[in-house]
Parts: sequence; structure tokens; C-alpha cells
Amino acid sequence: MKNTRLILLLVIAVLIVLFFSFDLHQQLTLDSLKAQQSAIADYRQNHALLALVLYSALYIAVTALSLPGATILTLAGGAVFGVLWGTLIVSFASSIGATLAFLAARFLLRDWVKARFSARLQAIDEGMQRDGAFYLFTLRLVPLFPFFMINLAMGLTPIKTRTFYWVSQIGMLAGTLVYVNAGTQLAKIDSLSGILSPALLGSFALLGVFPLMAKKMLEFIHQRKIYANWTKPARFDNNLVVIGAGAGGLVSAYIAAAVNAKVTLIEKHKMGGDCLNTGCVPSKALIRSAKLLSHIKRGQEFGIAKAEAEFDFASVMERVQQVIKAIEPHDSVERYNDLGVEVIQGTAKIVSPWEVEVTTAEGSKTISTRSIVIAAGARPFVPPIPGLDNVAYLTSDNVWNLRDLPKRLLVLGGGPIGCELTQTFARLGSQVTQVEMAPRIMVREDPDVSALVMARFADEGVDVRVNHTAKEFIHENGENILLAEHEGQMVKLPFDQVLVAIGRAANVQGYGIAELGITLSARKTIDTNAFQQTNYPNIFAVGDVAGPYQFTHTAAHQAWYAAVNALFGQFKKFRTDYSVIPWSTFTDPEVARVGLNEQDAQAQGVAYEVSIYGIDDLDRAIADGEAHGFVKVLTQPGKDKILGVTIVGEHAGDLLAEFVLAMKHGLGLNKILGTIHIYPTLAEANKYVAGVWKRNHAPKTLLEWVGRYHAWRRNT
Repeated sequence: MKNTRLILLLVIAVLIVLFFSFDLHQQLTLDSLKAQQSAIADYRQNHALLALVLYSALYIAVTALSLPGATILTLAGGAVFGVLWGTLIVSFASSIGATLAFLAARFLLRDWVKARFSARLQAIDEGMQRDGAFYLFTLRLVPLFPFFMINLAMGLTPIKTRTFYWVSQIGMLAGTLVYVNAGTQLAKIDSLSGILSPALLGSFALLGVFPLMAKKMLEFIHQRKIYANWTKPARFDNNLVVIGAGAGGLVSAYIAAAVNAKVTLIEKHKMGGDCLNTGCVPSKALIRSAKLLSHIKRGQEFGIAKAEAEFDFASVMERVQQVIKAIEPHDSVERYNDLGVEVIQGTAKIVSPWEVEVTTAEGSKTISTRSIVIAAGARPFVPPIPGLDNVAYLTSDNVWNLRDLPKRLLVLGGGPIGCELTQTFARLGSQVTQVEMAPRIMVREDPDVSALVMARFADEGVDVRVNHTAKEFIHENGENILLAEHEGQMVKLPFDQVLVAIGRAANVQGYGIAELGITLSARKTIDTNAFQQTNYPNIFAVGDVAGPYQFTHTAAHQAWYAAVNALFGQFKKFRTDYSVIPWSTFTDPEVARVGLNEQDAQAQGVAYEVSIYGIDDLDRAIADGEAHGFVKVLTQPGKDKILGVTIVGEHAGDLLAEFVLAMKHGLGLNKILGTIHIYPTLAEANKYVAGVWKRNHAPKTLLEWVGRYHAWRRNT
């Protein structure tokens, strides 16, 4: 591919040099065309077909190579072939040439530009994917914009080639007609500037703006149509109603109250949502207890001759509930009431774009509101596997009700939730079998990450079954059995209890969105735009119910944008920024990531370099008995700009924060290397991986000369 690019670049360069070396550009001037008009007309009269072919080929070549002279050739088309045929020939020749220039720019420069300016290009690429045809049409209609620049610039965007071609052909038609028609009156033209009068330029400009104006008008009409069947209240009880008191809902309500808006928060179950009650908090509490047991089992590694622990599983699970209760005040009704939020514990139903009906034990009432934020969360996805309904299966919602430790636990799923609970129950004493249909667990991470985690699982007695597809649950000889397909064979996996952990499904039913006609995405989440708006502009959605990420911190992140846009969007709207999204899986070793990893970069065609520092070499990790894992940083080729970071090891999620900050604010590895890190800490790994990058980019030639200088100094 690299050689092909080089050859193409050389060919283009040679052709351009030849064009100017033989003074061909002097032939493509208005004076030259007028002087040779009769001779050209005679040649066309005697060799009509050949003249057409030669003219078209010349036009395509000049346009494809972005050479000066396309305007003169367009005039020549009118002078030689007349208005009808001239317009037809020029239209196709110019579009073909423009498309060739577009493809050349894409082939030669797109990857380089993407690698160098990926963060800045993200918003442009999203806009082009959404409205690229409109933008291109506008540019083509206005002759003030040099067409060759448009060809090259568009090649750097993700617009499709066929879209570029047909939009170019249609968009350039008006300008082509003007110039071809002018060419029929060639003798009367004294300069190119005389072809386009200010009035005509103004007309083109208005014509160019028309597509975007039409788009805005269509959006306005569409919104009017959406709201047509609803009666808007004359006044509103609230500025904002928030449905759901998980992370997204709590932050939305908090922000609204902070700016003195009237806000009501409705929660039908428990304040704090999944994260506090069935997700992040209980899982981390249980992981902590299990990790303590794992350390006790490793006592001899730390010089402890004998270390044992007796524990009661029910007591461990009670501790989990105590942790939840200790954190509950942070998300309590009382706290949010004190902040100025009206909290209603009841069931919400959206009955119109501006009204929410709330049902409590005392009855029902309807609240009118300017805007609504939906933060309804998600629930564990339960697959339709035959026989599963006959098994008292566990999910991340109800596993916290256990008080008896399962002797044999089957875990379906190799994602973050499945992996965290697999290791935790194994450390607590369950015989755990983990079933994953993919070739490895944690498929969103790089293979070397999965391998480290799988190796630890194996060391701790977990039976990891990858490439196993669950087919049916049966009861045979007094025990529960999963029938799983592996390499064309059916495998029997006996168990006492099964934990289903293969993902989460958005809560999109039961509160009026279907009746209202709120649009869902292909992932069955509420479809939102870049401002968190649904197809009703005053109704927003955040968190798991909207996606694309199902993390507590991204729900809170989206909530800021939703609340601000809902309350102040008539003045200024803010696009949700997904440029730097970190996450962590709390297995042991812990896995944390931000930005691209290797498999993502390869899939997206992003060029990168890799710097890896093995934590097994880190002093503090050795002292702590946690000398395992690595820090892997992807950077732009030849640059210290960070594209992504993966950390595997003790406290990986905490260590990642430094890189999140660096990526958010455009700091490179040189800045991290130049920052003092306390010795001895795990955080030094971040500095050392920056040192790996620096050594790989050391100026070898300069260092050789410096070495010679020092040798000379020793001998003088």
C-alpha cells in the first residue's frame, strides 16, 4: 500500500511538472483560446468524435490533477460544441475529473490526516456523515469556492464516492451552464471576471444556502408535525421533570436545582438506581471481601507461615447491604429535597410531550413541564434459551439476595459483569464454570489483556469455557445441566445455580414512550442526537436507556449536557463530548482503558505506535507482591500524542486517571515523563511507560555525535 501511494504520488508529480515545463498552462488562457477558436472549430468540424474524446480526456486530466485551466476549457466547450452538447460534455467530464481528484486525495492523504488530527476530525466526520451531501451541494453551487480545493478537501472526509459524484454533477450544473453559455459568445468576453456579475454571484450564493435553509425548514415542519396532535399547556408547573433517580437522573436534577429551575425527580423503586443498589456499589463491596480472602490464602508469599480465615457467606452478603446503606445518604430523598429538588417516589408515565402523570400510594397527579429527561436505566438481558425459565436463574439484580453460597455456579457471559462475579464467587469458595460463546473473555479488550485475566482465573480454579454456545437447560438425574455446543459437539455442564451476565437491555417500556412515538435505535435504546434530544426536541434521554455506553460515569456526563440543553438550549446547545471515555473492569488483575486499544485502532485503520511497560519491573508492585500486568500506550507515529491507554494490574482504574487528564487536555507522554511521581508508588508505571516511548524515539545520530564529543573531551 505504501509503495502504491508513492508510485501514484510520483506519477502525479511528473505530470504536473511536464504540464508546466512545456508551458501547457499558457495554452489554457482566454487570449490563447480566442486566438485558436477558428482552428479548433475547424478541427471539430472535420473530426467530430475525436474532438469530443480529446476534449473530454483533456478536461478530465486537468480537473483530476487540479491544474489551472478548467474555466477556460469550460468556455471552450461552449465555443466548440454549443450550449447543449457543451454543457452535457463538461458536466460529465468535470464530475469524473473531480471524483478522480477526490479519490487521489483520499488514497494519498486521508490516513495521514486521520492519524494526525483524529480528535479534531471527529466532529467534522460526524457532520459529514450526517449532512455531507447538503454541505457539498452548497459548496458546488457557489462559484466563489475553488472547485479543486473542494475536491481535495472532500477526499479527506468519510463522504461516499457515489454521493460525491452525483452531488457534484448536480451541484456544478448551474455554474457549468453559465460558463458554457458564455463560451458561445467568446468574442465578446474580455476577461473571466466579466462572466459573473455581482448579481449573478449573489444569486448563486442564495442558491447555495438554499439546501441548508430547506433542511432547517424541513426540521421545523417535522417538529410541528410531531407536536401537531398535542395541546401545549399555556403555562408549566416545572422547568424540568426527570424520570429515574440513577446516576443520570440524579445529576440532571442536581444541575437543574443548582440553577434555580423548578425540577421534579420521579423514582418508582430505589434512589441511586442500579449503581447503588444492584451494580457498582454492591459488586465492589463483594469484590473487596473476596480479595481479602485471596490475600489470606497467599499468606506465605508475604512471610506469614500460616494464615487462615473462617467466614460466613451470609455475613459477607450482609456487609454488602451495610455498604449500600452507608452510601445511601448521598443519593437520598432528604439530600435532594435539601438541594431544592422535588422528589416523588412513584410511577411516572409521559402522557404528552409536556406532561408526566405520577402515580403514588396516595393517588395520581399530572405535572406539566417545559422539558423532560428520561433516565430510566436498564435491566439484565435474559436470553431466550430453552429451559432457562425452569431454572431459578440469578442476574446482577437478584444475586445480592443470596445467603447460601452456591457450591457449583455457572456464569453465562465473559463481559465485565460476568468476569467480576466469576472471580469473586470463585474466591469465596464456589466451583465456578464460566461460559462464553466468543473465542475469549473480555472481547472488547486486546487479546493480551484477555490472556492475562484468563490465566489468573485458571490459577484460581475457574473453569473458563470459551467457544461454548449455550443451547438448552435441562434437569437430568437430579441435577441442573447446561447443554452447550463446542466445535460441533454438545457438551454437558452441570451446576447448582446459574448467573446470567451477558449484557443489559434498556428500559423502554411502561412509562409512555411507545404511546408518544419516541424513536428507538437499532440497539433498542432511546434514539438521541448529539444534544441528548429524542425525536421530541424537549424530551431528552441519558444513561443506559440511551447508550452508547453503559457506565455510571457516562450517564452522569450525559446528564450535564441534557440538563443544560433542556434549560438553556434556546440560547446555546452543547454536543455531548465522547472524545475521552475511560472505563475499568474490576477483576484481579484490574483492567482499565481510555481511548483506542490495538484492535480498535486496527479496525478503524488508525496508524499507531505501541509503548509497553511491564509492571513486573516496578519496585512498588514487587514490594506489594503484585508484580504483574502492564501499561500499554498507543501514540501517533513519531509523536507523543496519546491515542489510547490500557492498564492491567493492581489499581489500574486509579492509575488511568493521569492519562485521562492528559488526553482530555492534549498533553503528551513528554509531559508525563517530565512530571515528578512519588517513589515508591504504582503511579510511577505511568512515568516509566513514557520513558519507554522516549527511549524508542531517542535521536540516535545526535547521541552518536555527543558520544564523540565526550570522547574528544576525555582526550584533551
